[in-house]
Amino acid sequence: MNYSGLLVGLGNPGARYERTRHNCGFALVSALLELAEQSCVVQQVNGAKFSCELWRVSMPQVRGTWLAARPLTFMNLSGRCVQPLLAWHKMQPEQLVVVHDELDLPPGKLRFKLGGGNAGHNGLKSIAELLGTSNFYRLRIGIGHPQHKDDVPAWVLGHLDAEDRARLQDAVSNALLTFITFANNGLEDAAKFARSIGK
Repeated sequence: MNYSGLLVGLGNPGARYERTRHNCGFALVSALLELAEQSCVVQQVNGAKFSCELWRVSMPQVRGTWLAARPLTFMNLSGRCVQPLLAWHKMQPEQLVVVHDELDLPPGKLRFKLGGGNAGHNGLKSIAELLGTSNFYRLRIGIGHPQHKDDVPAWVLGHLDAEDRARLQDAVSNALLTFITFANNGLEDAAKFARSIGK
């Protein structure tokens, strides 16, 4: 089957990591599935050989048919899921959209771009290393930065209070709209929409 692309939400599997800043990529995939299920156009497929949860999504709001994945490899080994998944389905890196948390953006801010560096994000680093290229799309969800660098692990993996959860959920909802804009209209419109969030 020919797919328009692969959407990968980064995160860590298991209840311990649910509702943490580092799992906003997982949350985006969940939001997409929830929207798709309203039209009964989502099908879970076997992702075991790619170490992921995997769905086929075809819905009125999104042009084409997409694969959506949540890697079960843990964040730092995300490439071990993404590279074989792309290869098996004969997709190119330019058909990949990776959704991830971004320390260098204020909470709730979004950015959408093609290529670029990894900014210390180990999930992106793993994917780029195993693909042999950084030329894939990134949907970045801002989570802000703690006051001290040493606090980063606790910041990204710590559980959120009610206010922060609500703020992150709003960001995920806007990120879903950004992805839909990209799928339908391409990079320029998606990047413009993402930059407009929070102005």
